Amino acid sequence: MAYYQAMQSRHAKTLFHLLFSSLVGLCSLCHAAPIDLPNLGDGASRLISPQLEQEIGSAFLKQLHASLPLVGDPILQYYVETQLADLVQYSNLRSPLQAVVIVDDEELNAFAAPGGIIGINLGLMIYARDLDEYASVMAHELAHLSQRHFARRVEAQQAASIPTLVSTIAAILVGVAGGSDAGLAALTTAQAMGQASQLRFSREREIEADRIGLNTLVRANLDPAGMARMFERMQQAYRFTRKPPEFLLTHPLSESRISDAKSQARDYEKTPPRQARPERAEDYQLMRARAESRFSQNPRNEIKTYRKARSKNVDDAAVTYALALALSKNGEHVEAVDLMRGIYRADSNRVLMMAAFAELLIAAEQYREARQILERGLALYPDSYPLSMMLARAATAEKRYAVAEILLEGQSKRRPVDLSVWFELAETAGLAGNVTGVHLARAEYFFLNGAYHRAIQHLEYAKRLTPASNQQLNAKLSQRIQDLRVAMRRASS
Repeated sequence: MAYYQAMQSRHAKTLFHLLFSSLVGLCSLCHAAPIDLPNLGDGASRLISPQLEQEIGSAFLKQLHASLPLVGDPILQYYVETQLADLVQYSNLRSPLQAVVIVDDEELNAFAAPGGIIGINLGLMIYARDLDEYASVMAHELAHLSQRHFARRVEAQQAASIPTLVSTIAAILVGVAGGSDAGLAALTTAQAMGQASQLRFSREREIEADRIGLNTLVRANLDPAGMARMFERMQQAYRFTRKPPEFLLTHPLSESRISDAKSQARDYEKTPPRQARPERAEDYQLMRARAESRFSQNPRNEIKTYRKARSKNVDDAAVTYALALALSKNGEHVEAVDLMRGIYRADSNRVLMMAAFAELLIAAEQYREARQILERGLALYPDSYPLSMMLARAATAEKRYAVAEILLEGQSKRRPVDLSVWFELAETAGLAGNVTGVHLARAEYFFLNGAYHRAIQHLEYAKRLTPASNQQLNAKLSQRIQDLRVAMRRASS
C-alpha cells in the first residue's frame, strides 16, 4: 500500500497553500480596479486563454495529487460532485469543471484554480453547519471561475509582467514537486513586491465573487443569508487566533464584506421562494456526520454522545447515521446495521442511502444483502460511481476479484482522472492475478501524480508481459508510452 502513497510532507503542504494564494490572488504588481463584470472575450483571453488555463490547471492538479492527502471516499466524493453540479447549472459558469478534489484535512479551506478545478478541505463540511452555509462557499468559488479572476489578474498586470507570473507559477510547481526551498524563496520574493495593492485587488474580486455567488444561491433555491452566517462565524471563531485558516488568508474577510453579504441577502428576501427540496438538507447533514466520523479518534465516546443526542430526537437521521458509523468503527456491526436499516427504509431509492447502508452491511460481512441493494441501485442508476465502487468492494470482500476488477475498469473509463479508482483497480488486479492489469493501473496512477518516469516504467513492464501475438494491446501500450514521453517533455520544458 505504501508503494502508492503520495508525498505528504509539511513543506509540500505549505507550498501548496501558497499556490492557492497565487492562483486565486496572484498579482504581485497589479493595481486596484473597479468591481465590474468582464466581457469574457476581452484582453484576459488574449493573455491567458481558456486553453492555457486548462493546461495550468492540469499541471496544478498533478502537483496537488503528489503533495496532499486526498479523500478516497466514493460516497463523499459523489456528494460533493453532485452538489456542485447542481450549483453549476444555476451559476454563470459556462465551461465544464475539470476536477473536484477533497483534501483529507480538518482545517477550513476551499479553493478555485485555473482550468475549472474546485477543491475543499473536508474540514469545510464540519465547519459549515448547514447546506446553505456550505453551498455559499462553493457558489463563491464557482464565481471565481466564471469571472475568470485568474486571467483578469494577469490582464491587470499587462504583458510586461507575464514573465514574473510564469516564473512564479513555475517556481511554486517545482517547489511542491521537489520539496525544495527554492520554490518557497521565489514565491516569497514575488509576493513581497507590492503586497498592499495585491490585497486591494483581492478584496474587490472577493466581493464580486460574493455577489455572484449569492445570485447562484438564490437561483438554486438556497438561503442567501447562509453566506453572511458563514462569514460571521468564521470571523468570530478566528478573531483571536494568531494563524487564521488558509481560507481566510486567501479570502480575506472584513466588516464591510460581511455587511455587504447581509444587505444583499435582505434584498433577495423579496424574491418568491421556489419549491423546497428537503432531501438536499438531509443529505448534507448525513455527509457532515460522515466527515466528522472520518476524523474521530474515540468511537466509544462518540457512541455515548450520539446515544444521548438520539434519545432527544430519535427521528434525526444524521445523528442516527453518526451513531451507526461510530458503532461500526467500534466493531458493533449488528446494531450499526439495524440503526441504518431504519434510515434506509425511509427512502430506499436515494443513491447516498443505498451506498451508505451497503457499506455498513459489507463491514458486518452481510454481503448478500449488500449485493442485492447495490445491484438494485445500479438498475435504477446505471454506472453510478458510489454504487459501483461499493459493489466492487463487496466483491473483493467475497474474494470475487474478477467481478470487482470489471466494475473498477468501468469506473476508470468514466473517471479517468480519479486517483482513488486507479489505486483500487491496481490493488484488485493484483488480487485477481492480473499482473499486466496491475502495471497498467499503476501507470495511470503515477501519471496523475506527475510521476512520468514511474508511469512509463510500468507501461514498459506491461509491454514485456504482453505476448507478441497480441498486436492490438502492444500497439496501445506503445502509443501510451509515446504520449507520456511527450507529456513529460512538455512538463519539463
